[in-house]
Amino acid sequence: MIRLSDLHAEYITDEKGERKAIILPISEFEKLIEDMEDLAAVAERREEPTIPHEDLIAELKRDGFI
Repeated sequence: MIRLSDLHAEYITDEKGERKAIILPISEFEKLIEDMEDLAAVAERREEPTIPHEDLIAELKRDGFI
């Protein structure tokens, strides 16, 4: 996950010096978007039931995935 301190941001300011927009390198922007998508997926699945790891492995073996 990218940290704010890792960003190489440039700011666009108004005549009062207040930050109004940000410029980021494309690679950093893409990492931020990926992190946001991952967080959205986690949030969407928050209420789903969980199963123990051992049960998951047994199910994957039974279904021929491993």
